[in-house]
Amino acid sequence: MRRVSRHVGEVKIPKVGWVRFRWSRAVPEGVKSYRVTRDRAGRWHVAFAAIPEPIAGPGTGAAVGVDRGVTVSAALSTGELLNAPGLRENEAARLRRLERKLARARRGSNRRGKIKAAIAKLKARESDRRKDWVEKTSTDLARRFDVIAVEDLNIGNMTRSAKGSIEAPGRNVRQKAGLNRGILAAGWGHLGERLEHKAPDRVQKINPRYTSQTCNACKHIAGESRESQALFLCVACGWLDHADVNAAKNMRDTAAGHAVAARGRSGLPGRMNREPQPVLLPA
Repeated sequence: MRRVSRHVGEVKIPKVGWVRFRWSRAVPEGVKSYRVTRDRAGRWHVAFAAIPEPIAGPGTGAAVGVDRGVTVSAALSTGELLNAPGLRENEAARLRRLERKLARARRGSNRRGKIKAAIAKLKARESDRRKDWVEKTSTDLARRFDVIAVEDLNIGNMTRSAKGSIEAPGRNVRQKAGLNRGILAAGWGHLGERLEHKAPDRVQKINPRYTSQTCNACKHIAGESRESQALFLCVACGWLDHADVNAAKNMRDTAAGHAVAARGRSGLPGRMNREPQPVLLPA
């Protein structure tokens, strides 16, 4: 790898030779391993394997709960409601038109190939925006808080198709498919992964059971308190809050309790012995 100019570099690919690329971000010294890929939009990327330095916390002991959802991508215990950006209204309308054209295009035709390429470019644009949002959000949380509490979710199982088989067909397949798309569009898995990369040993995974039904003020548990997707009204004490923010506050309190218990046992903040994992930094 060598730099040609401020924004241009070259990497030597076996059997190909020196290939130029746009130098879009800093690459740590001594990096030798890299990977060249082509995405579904036809764009080529080169990514270098490196272990990034973790982001230092503020050192104030501040904790935050992060409740991930579909309507609100990430609700913080501070009251902030964050949403992953998607396609703009005109872009979404164009995507729908292209999908209708694709359904009418003859398989194997040049027209069908051009339509699929246009759809891939729009979806790649949406994915790029979501990844950018995840990077900025995870960096902001790692810098502002010493303890970050997230739900311990098996996202792979949650987004599994409900189609079933011929012998045992699934139910509400279309509704489940829509939920799966919403979960993936909100970037749940990517956000949790990047938080663990940037704030190692400071991310606590909390059992999500009853977090959305528990009142943060009086700790009363009742499903009836969740009046709607956005409203939490405690049937016991009358506490009113945004439902996702209330759940994030419960996770924050649980994580703070775990941190206090860990310090009591060892005299040190709770840390897990874990080797740093290499992360591919896109150039």
